[in-house]
Amino acid sequence: MADVRVLYFDRPGPRNTGATLEAVARRVSELGIGQVVVASNTGATALAAARCMPHLRRIVGVTEHAGWWATDTPPDPAVISEAERAGVRVLTCSHPLMGGVEWAVYKQHRGLPEGHLIARAYYTFSQGFKVAVECALMAADAWLLDMSEDAVAVAGTGKGADTALVIKPAHTNRWFDLRVREVLAMPRS
Repeated sequence: MADVRVLYFDRPGPRNTGATLEAVARRVSELGIGQVVVASNTGATALAAARCMPHLRRIVGVTEHAGWWATDTPPDPAVISEAERAGVRVLTCSHPLMGGVEWAVYKQHRGLPEGHLIARAYYTFSQGFKVAVECALMAADAWLLDMSEDAVAVAGTGKGADTALVIKPAHTNRWFDLRVREVLAMPRS
């Protein structure tokens, strides 16, 4: 049985980014995991991950899709460029759970599609939990992950990182094959 330490934060948010990334660095080293997926709108959290784990074979920074940039935080081109120079692969694409055609149907007709139900179930753990799983699906769909290996998915509540999960990745069309193997960090509220 592995001795896994889980960080539980009293409050969510970016103040937890450093501790979350340190926990990820420790666990990827212990497990020999070479790939990490990081939710990162501006690119800052992905850059922080690259600086914290320069030895990793693969870091994928996932932004929100461009349709959200007008109302949320868009990527910062300078930070994205620096992250890419540090070896981060940056991905911008549709969100499989809450952001594609289903979102348009929901906004127009007020129905709640299956993807939203799944997302709401993940939200019962935390916003970062849902985003971490979703970003892992996005990176898998873009063929940026080695599907034969575990990955760590990192996300947060709003900005920064407060959630980290060891996952067995899967493509969106094989969502039932995705497994959350370990929770490394998450907020309690």
